[in-house]
Amino acid sequence: MIFQPDSVIVNRVVASQNFGERRGCAGPDMLVLHYTGMKDCASALHRLTKEEGGVSSHYLIEEDGTVLQLVPEKSRAWHAGQSFWRGITDINSRSIGVEIVNGGHDYGLPPFPPAQIEATIRLCRDCVDRWAIAPENVVAHSDIAPSRKQDPGELFPWDQLSAAGVGLHVPAPKIASGRFLSAGDRGQPVEAFQSMLAAFGYDLECNGVFDETTRLATIAFQRHHRPAQVDGVADASTIRVLHTLLTMRPSLL
Repeated sequence: MIFQPDSVIVNRVVASQNFGERRGCAGPDMLVLHYTGMKDCASALHRLTKEEGGVSSHYLIEEDGTVLQLVPEKSRAWHAGQSFWRGITDINSRSIGVEIVNGGHDYGLPPFPPAQIEATIRLCRDCVDRWAIAPENVVAHSDIAPSRKQDPGELFPWDQLSAAGVGLHVPAPKIASGRFLSAGDRGQPVEAFQSMLAAFGYDLECNGVFDETTRLATIAFQRHHRPAQVDGVADASTIRVLHTLLTMRPSLL
């Protein structure tokens, strides 16, 4: 497949064999960020472009900031897998997928180089501007698949993206001792917290039981929005950040 890059940020096109047609939408209204979770860029590029890999993304960003486009934005890349966000289950049809070269948790969670983050911000800003992607629809892979995925991880600088107009971020209050909700708890406070997570976009039942699904959604939320302590416990800091984000976007309530 030969195609012209969609973004002026792209340095090179390396066409993937893994793509299809978008279904049920005119174009993407979500942006999903991933880390590659592999030992190096060459391994990731091979997996994302060759048929035997069975996966792809629209973009791949190397450590030095080089931006590759693998799938045209008009097409459906295969990056999200089984996932959910704000009632949508076919995330691949609704999203642009951006893979960021990084070994991830399996390789010691290395930091993202500044040049790579700068390129990520430029690309993501271009995508959200061209497609009018809402801030609440700029998500981590771990947000849309909390039981399966951890990427792009707690070291990813979402605050820098938000400062550049990509996604949502608020400073987190200091983590302190006090009342909190955790695995096994039951009652109305748990149900209220679950309702907030569900309103924000996560897939869980508001049943008043702090079950495993709730714990994993809490971990995903913390990874993205309160990364200082990722433990699946709904402490006051986590709840305050979630409440503040919801009030910033009244359309979520």
